[in-house]
Amino acid sequence: MSMAVSQTWYMTQRQLMVFVRQPAYAIITLVQPVIWLFLFGSLFRKVVELGGFGTTSYLDYLVPGVVVMSALSSNMWAGMTTLDEIQRGTLDRFLTTPVSRAALMNGNVVNNGLVTAFQSVVIVLLGLLGGADYPGGIAGIAVLVLASVLLGTVFGALSNALGMLVRERESIIGINTFLLLPLTFLSSAFMAPSQMPTWMRHIADFNPLNWAMVAGRSALSADPDWGAVLGRGGALLGLAVVAVWLSIRTFRSYQRSV
Repeated sequence: MSMAVSQTWYMTQRQLMVFVRQPAYAIITLVQPVIWLFLFGSLFRKVVELGGFGTTSYLDYLVPGVVVMSALSSNMWAGMTTLDEIQRGTLDRFLTTPVSRAALMNGNVVNNGLVTAFQSVVIVLLGLLGGADYPGGIAGIAVLVLASVLLGTVFGALSNALGMLVRERESIIGINTFLLLPLTFLSSAFMAPSQMPTWMRHIADFNPLNWAMVAGRSALSADPDWGAVLGRGGALLGLAVVAVWLSIRTFRSYQRSV
């Protein structure tokens, strides 16, 4: 186990070096969240007058949604990195080494988790500069960041598994494009659940994206519902474990095919 952990960290460092050497990438990935945060925040600022948002500031409500949406959109493309390594032959060369097969897959997932945590903190700080208030304090922010990382792990691992299965960029792009908007709008990202149509509210109850938002918003509130936080967080953790296991199983299937 200790060997697998150390090898996973080594593979993670390898991925992090790419991120560090391309600082422009970090800025580009924050452009869309900034647009969501300040453009949507300004456009829909009066929507809180409808009630049900739990706050008088739409920006307070929007920040957790933007954090979680950013985690989703960035991690859904993890399979592209895996596909690049397959096409360049890098992954096949690693198969000739004694490195743990789980480490080969999980290094990418851990790297994405660290990047997601960094992006989440930056978005929270941008929201603070924009006038957002976080009554839950540091503990609430930590829960929100953890929820976004767990959600990112779910979709990052599933994206890796998808890359192993389809091995085509067009398929990954098509599937991600198909899923991104429905997952986003069938959640409480922009609208309070009480203002959503009943059928959308019921679907949102089974949407992992919404689980992360509910956990983050509740933890950031002045009176957190820790039952809801633990319930949604536990569900995300369980789903993340299953997704990582599935990605490893898919990788072993790929290994047998080469």
